[in-house]
Amino acid sequence: MCGIVGYIGNEKTQSVLIEGLKKLEYRGYDSAGIAVFTSEGLRVAKAKGRLANLESKLEDAPLVGTAGIGHTRWATHGKPSDVNSHPHTDESQKFSVVHNGIVENYLELKEELIQQGHQFVSETDTEVISHLIAREYDGNIVKAVQQAITHMRGAFALGVLTEYEPDKLVAVRQASPLIIGLGQGENFIGSDIPAILKYTRDVYILNDGEMALLTADAVELMTIEGNFISREMIHVDWDAVTAEKGGFDHFMLKEIHEQPKAYRDTMLGRIDESGRKIVFKDLKLSEEQIRSITNIQIVACGTAYHAGLVGRSVIEQLVRIPVENDVASEYRYRNPIVTPETLVIVVSQSGETADTLAALREAKSKGAHVLAITNVVGSSIAREADDVLGTLAGPEIAVASTKAYSSQLIAFYLFGLYLAQVRGTLAEEAAAEIIAAMGSLPEQVESMLSNTEAIKDYAEQISKHQHLFFIGRGQDYAVAQEGSLKLKEISYIHSEAYAAGELKHGTLALIEDGIPVIALATQEDVMEKTVSNIKEVKARGADVMVITYEEHVVNLLKSVDQAFAIPKTLPVLTAALSVVPLQLLAYYASLALGHDVDKPRNLAKSVTVE
Repeated sequence: MCGIVGYIGNEKTQSVLIEGLKKLEYRGYDSAGIAVFTSEGLRVAKAKGRLANLESKLEDAPLVGTAGIGHTRWATHGKPSDVNSHPHTDESQKFSVVHNGIVENYLELKEELIQQGHQFVSETDTEVISHLIAREYDGNIVKAVQQAITHMRGAFALGVLTEYEPDKLVAVRQASPLIIGLGQGENFIGSDIPAILKYTRDVYILNDGEMALLTADAVELMTIEGNFISREMIHVDWDAVTAEKGGFDHFMLKEIHEQPKAYRDTMLGRIDESGRKIVFKDLKLSEEQIRSITNIQIVACGTAYHAGLVGRSVIEQLVRIPVENDVASEYRYRNPIVTPETLVIVVSQSGETADTLAALREAKSKGAHVLAITNVVGSSIAREADDVLGTLAGPEIAVASTKAYSSQLIAFYLFGLYLAQVRGTLAEEAAAEIIAAMGSLPEQVESMLSNTEAIKDYAEQISKHQHLFFIGRGQDYAVAQEGSLKLKEISYIHSEAYAAGELKHGTLALIEDGIPVIALATQEDVMEKTVSNIKEVKARGADVMVITYEEHVVNLLKSVDQAFAIPKTLPVLTAALSVVPLQLLAYYASLALGHDVDKPRNLAKSVTVE
């Protein structure tokens, strides 16, 4: 969620830091700041709110220097404020630190430091780090950082400067992502590649327990214990244009329209030439292991969790094996029952989600084989999982996930088919039919995206309401939960998703005249029951909009107020289509209310703390 950027080189430091932080705005933040080593010593500027507030301060008092660190903060310890913003310094203001993550034992460290005479000005855990480094400093900043770390527990990525050694920048990674960028006569650090992509495409990715010493002309990699290490440089071939809006008003709308490409890219190379079998060339999970699996656990957070709900439906239907869904933040605290025959699938867009990473480690400690579905190659989750099924959605900038979610669905379809193929639970002809239908999904999404006026009009209607409901059965219920979350995330309209069959068990008490209800009706085997549930809410005064197939529109319009038709596909694949109008609904509702679509309040793109 928080963003780090660091630079050491010539005197363009301030502009590099600000531009880098702008590229990290997608991660979500509530304050920003930079520290630069200037001719007058180490100087800090920071401000609550958007980067524009910081830039305004810097117009009057620019920081000109040859090394600096910057940060965008998402509050965890202490409310958003100028004083709680990063970078933080010790009381001498000779040491400055930016930090992503949490120091779990900061209170006991703070008390210890106070007893030793240190004075604190903020409520943060990060300020403790600057005081620890100052305490341990004895002429060598690398050793001081290493000593400070021995006292800290938790997850952290650090950028450290000291006025005593102005030609050095220290970076540390412990369970929070950090990369090193390599330039000519200048070097960089960043919590994500977009922060430095404008300046270099050559990077090192630090692993947990590693650090780096940067000067303008060199980078030394080492373990936190001080053992020097070598690392293969990675050349990033991303097109920088992917981080631009591409003519759309918002990143979210652009990313909704990028879903057909994400579908195609995620399927690419994973279907054989005959179009009848799934191929995973890099999968370490052997066919023997697959046949021995007794149960599957899918663990994720938020939108990724909702993708896992669809994944459960797909795998149970195709493979006939028990599947459980777990919220990652709850998983390890319930002491899950895991055996060597358990396959655990963790799902994370960023690959850095702290709760999901902790669940992964818990599952591995209990002997499970862990498969990660993630969009970020080289992420912590991708590196620590036994297997990785990468989605190829490309960079996703908007906080509310769209193309990352739908490409996770494609990954589940592919993996479900592969399991069925190995275990022999699905006839080849049936598998070929599903694969062929998957091939049509991109064009079907494109057809929906070319005709969005009805959804836009309905979104403007619901934007006038404070509450609404989503209902559905089976896969429709799973998609309803994602639709409800999207609406809440960016429009701030209170919405809830319910299994349609549960209405009689309490929810009907909340239905009153005019309240919007969005019903999903795409599952043919329960269509009649879903229609019955729609009539229940309609009879109590609800205003109902249904998402269904074209062939059902005429009949359903006898029972509902409005209908939106999606292209026909196989029931197992409907989630990949029915979610699209719900994403658009959330987008246009937020737009109608005048909200910041790409950066909803209180939320962050990558949640790297528990």
